[in-house]
Amino acid sequence: MDRRESLRAIALGTLSVGTILSATGCEDNKTGGDKKTAANTPGYGRTPDEAKRDKALMEDKFFTPEEMKTITILADIIIPADEHSGSASDAKVPEFIEFIVKDMPDHQLPMRGGLRWLDVQCAKRYNKSFAACSPEQRIEMVDLIAYPEKAAPENTQGVAFFNRMRNLTATGFFTSKIGIKDLGYVGNTPNEWDGVPADVLKQYGYAYDEKTLATCLKIEDRGKIMTWD
Repeated sequence: MDRRESLRAIALGTLSVGTILSATGCEDNKTGGDKKTAANTPGYGRTPDEAKRDKALMEDKFFTPEEMKTITILADIIIPADEHSGSASDAKVPEFIEFIVKDMPDHQLPMRGGLRWLDVQCAKRYNKSFAACSPEQRIEMVDLIAYPEKAAPENTQGVAFFNRMRNLTATGFFTSKIGIKDLGYVGNTPNEWDGVPADVLKQYGYAYDEKTLATCLKIEDRGKIMTWD
């Protein structure tokens, strides 16, 4: 199982279909398929107070620009672009993480502390911040904390931070439009159904009434194929 498949498993293991639908704006077809985010789409299932809170959270800022730069780099290391889809930043995962830490404040201290820990470790090793490091140096640093079973005891805080960052990145990506497409999730789609076989209906004493035939089923003369309208 490659990294993207592993992250897909993480995301699907922690999310309900309802979460996926609401995150992609598919929960309420009144939106008409426009490209607004669910949180900004009227009628997507939020009360006026909830919509007001969402707006306030969207307008507020928690992370500094430098912290957001580091989050973006880490997210794209975790889920880079490939032949199937875009990267985590293409899916606006950094913006998702910015929203989540305001919506769920328990993430704030671990995330900010982890980002600080990462910069301190890079300063010790490379005399620069994580964001200022070369791509090779960044991967060297990530390799120290990305594999809990191999990590040194002194890197425990970094491991905990990276686990949280990885989970948030997977959740953000696989509830985005890009991520849903990457999953191959298509939701409920119309298909053809030829109805309950006539012999089965007859066996149990049932039959389609005229109203059902007229409004719900279309019977083609050739082959008596019935499909939903």
